[in-house]
Amino acid sequence: MLEGRFITLGVTGGIAAYKAADLASRLNSRGAAVHVIMTKSAGEFIRPLTFEALTGNPVYTDLFTASHLFRMPHIDLASRADIIVVAPATANLLGKLAHGMADDLLTTAILAANCPVLICPAMNVNMYANQAVKNNIDRLTQYGYHFVEPEVGRMACGHYGRGRLAETETIMGVITALLSEQGDMKGLTVLVTAGGTREPIDPVRFVTNRSSGKMGYALAEAANSRGARVILVSAPTCLPVPPGVEAVPVESAGEMLDAVIRLYPEADVVIKAAAVADYRCAIVSGQKIKKDGETLNLELVKNTDILAELGRSKREGVTLVGFAAETQDLERNAGQKLQKKNLDLMVANDVRAPGAGFGTDTNIVKLIYPGGRVQSLPLMEKSLVAHKILDAVLEIRNS
Repeated sequence: MLEGRFITLGVTGGIAAYKAADLASRLNSRGAAVHVIMTKSAGEFIRPLTFEALTGNPVYTDLFTASHLFRMPHIDLASRADIIVVAPATANLLGKLAHGMADDLLTTAILAANCPVLICPAMNVNMYANQAVKNNIDRLTQYGYHFVEPEVGRMACGHYGRGRLAETETIMGVITALLSEQGDMKGLTVLVTAGGTREPIDPVRFVTNRSSGKMGYALAEAANSRGARVILVSAPTCLPVPPGVEAVPVESAGEMLDAVIRLYPEADVVIKAAAVADYRCAIVSGQKIKKDGETLNLELVKNTDILAELGRSKREGVTLVGFAAETQDLERNAGQKLQKKNLDLMVANDVRAPGAGFGTDTNIVKLIYPGGRVQSLPLMEKSLVAHKILDAVLEIRNS
């Protein structure tokens, strides 16, 4: 979604300006062409050379500075931009924009823009709570500007509260969501499951598995970035929900089954990336089980196979994708599951392979199609694997 995009990044004079360097680096690493405008005050906190090194492009600091790239920088940096992002945005900038002032390169470019403008405020907690600042944000929202609310935390001034610049990944998520309005999955609803379910033994213990949820969350973020409405049914994880994604938290396999069956009529694509427990305890103790004996026997009963249930009641126009984590006979076992569950695609991986499986940021998968076609993908980041899977989904839907 960011490949080849022209992004104008405005940096204003706050201590959080150093975080803008990380944002510029992340945008550049994902293929965006990043062009930075710094206010005079921003230069007191971080030097232009930093952004030039990170983006490979000149940094613009003055309304009247000539450029070998642009005939009129204040117009070209606005008209060519797919999005303008201001991070951090000070109270001073909010006030000037809210009242139509254009007294420097950044405010002039913003007022000349026809693209989305994303403002990421960062300031002292009392400044952010000031009614004048609130009024300016309300006015800018009415004008069509987009905002990423600052986070709560300890600030450089020593105060604690809301005012910290949002995390880079949060800002990145909103950028991709704004750029995805014309994405190739626009108009589709994608239902993704993620995480490892927990099957209770007693009030303090449960049976679970090694799933971190990273693959499912990567899929949810990728589908959202491509314009889809994404519903994420997630077992407990330590991961933040990607911005723009509708989260439905569950714990047990039974709760996930209920949620998926309820949401299934809304879905065009279902991707079952969750590691759902195959069995649950036949009897769940209402009290904590005491260590009275040398052994403890648990009777387990089989859970309903959620994906098989969807396959049996499959609706026309719905694409079903499953995951198969195997330790032997990968293609044969995954192919059998694909056929048995009436799926359109099976994503299979050998969890013993280095760099694949649970808890890693990378994966090695095979995409298995009906009819026996197999597409083997090399080791890659799970975020990229997610896009490869979505490419396959769109290929299936367009065939």
